[in-house]
Amino acid sequence: MTTVRKGQAPAMLARDAFHERFMQSFFDPAYRAEDAALARLEAIAWDAYRQGRKAPVTHKAGPGFADPDYDLSDEWRATRDRLVAAQQAWSQPATPSRALLVCGAARNDGTCPGEISKTWRLTQIAREVLQAEGLDVEVLDLSRLTSDYSRHIHPCKSCVATAMPLCHWPCSCYPNHATRQTGDWMAEIYEMWVRAHGVILLTPVYWWQAASPLKLMIDRLVCADGGNPDPTTTHGKKPEEAKALEEQGWDYPKHLAGRTYGVVVHGDAEGAGGVARALCDWLDAMGLIGAGAASRLDRYIGYYQPYATSHDALDADTQVQEEVRNVARAVAQAVVELRAGKLSAPGRELREPRPK
Repeated sequence: MTTVRKGQAPAMLARDAFHERFMQSFFDPAYRAEDAALARLEAIAWDAYRQGRKAPVTHKAGPGFADPDYDLSDEWRATRDRLVAAQQAWSQPATPSRALLVCGAARNDGTCPGEISKTWRLTQIAREVLQAEGLDVEVLDLSRLTSDYSRHIHPCKSCVATAMPLCHWPCSCYPNHATRQTGDWMAEIYEMWVRAHGVILLTPVYWWQAASPLKLMIDRLVCADGGNPDPTTTHGKKPEEAKALEEQGWDYPKHLAGRTYGVVVHGDAEGAGGVARALCDWLDAMGLIGAGAASRLDRYIGYYQPYATSHDALDADTQVQEEVRNVARAVAQAVVELRAGKLSAPGRELREPRPK
């Protein structure tokens, strides 16, 4: 079996360094009245950190898992159960058609910029069209990462790069209570993706790239493309067991395959085409089906004009507004064809000679 390489991770924090890190959240002088209580909580947190109590509440996995006796996280199981139920509902012809709109911008008027994003406005345009077409619409506004209290999408730890079976579906890296990596929004976001028949991603360009909130979500969706639905096969995060499984042969299941998608990317100077291409390539790789040429849009709004007047530029650009409506119309039509078994995706049933 391939050797598991070691030697990069730093040593655990010393007690005084842990104290400094713990107290960073309680800098406000208003907390000083509760310093004794904080010290007691810190002692509990220190103990959890030293012992590595990642998932402190577990039960035996039970029937349906490779190792029924494995102590499985209650939190992971609850997320998994919701995804199973969502997938079952998604596959039933009688359930309403659902669309997920992902607003990828970091800006909103509830935080430092003090103004809504153009992406949010484009999202609302798409929402109106989809609702008029009779779809149930769910909006995932990723800017809430910048404005909501203690809302997180924690970064991907790249378990897949050690071995695909180590990357669990849904992700089991979080919450990690030992390191206070909690409050992970992805537990809800996975369910949004599973229950959607059509997805539209909308994002601005940040430095020739997708917006950072969107990229966080994208990275954490790696488990949807080949992820292991049974953590007991690797007994949690045991890389040796995961490597052995992959070397025996892994089928890289595509857990979100069969949904249709559209993409809207807008910039002000550079990079819109490259970001749109990257997003479409990613969605294609996960087994989603593009809703045709009209569903893939990259445009510049207020090209090389001041940022201060960019909303005015969008007001004036009625053509781009109509193009966004066309993206939504194309996805709505594709959802109808998808659910009727008529959506053409040539090559979808071909066997991949090099799956990964």
